[in-house]
Amino acid sequence: GDNVRGYIFEVLKSTRGPQVLLSRTHPEFLRKLFTIEVPEISEDIVQIHSVAREPGERAKIAVSSNDERVDPVGACVGIKGSRVQAIVRELSGERIDIVPWIDEPQIFISRALSPAATLRVIVDERRRHASVIVDEDQVSLAIGKSGQNSRLAVQLTGFGLDILTEDEYQARRKRVEESQEELRKLNGVS
Repeated sequence: GDNVRGYIFEVLKSTRGPQVLLSRTHPEFLRKLFTIEVPEISEDIVQIHSVAREPGERAKIAVSSNDERVDPVGACVGIKGSRVQAIVRELSGERIDIVPWIDEPQIFISRALSPAATLRVIVDERRRHASVIVDEDQVSLAIGKSGQNSRLAVQLTGFGLDILTEDEYQARRKRVEESQEELRKLNGVS
């Protein structure tokens, strides 16, 4: 007799009639919950750009606002966290990080890796890949428990991420330069 919320992500037409595929783990389910709970989203003042989920564990959602007077993160959190808490209860305690979306990959990737603090982000737009340089004490925070934080950041941003310390990054650059130097010694290679 309980009410159960779910997301219909597919309807299959079979010989025995239609089959409705219902999911509570689909990332779109989280998007729809926010749309129901946050009036600014249903009124198109606040937009959800991307959603990343590890169901039952943790989720990240990227939001922006069309109106500079409306704080997108504040709208999603609600007064004293009331809006986001309603969604957390619905998802039985899944932790949700709300990240302000921005069209600049360096800043967005840095925000997506929160709560870890990044030093700098080097983006390769062509390969959709980025090297993220963090302090030694921030590496485990950026990667997260069994890689969870970095996996969610990859899903959220759509960029492949390498999380490195400054020393590791310099060592990698040195190896690349040495291999390029070796190639230049070959005849006919510029």
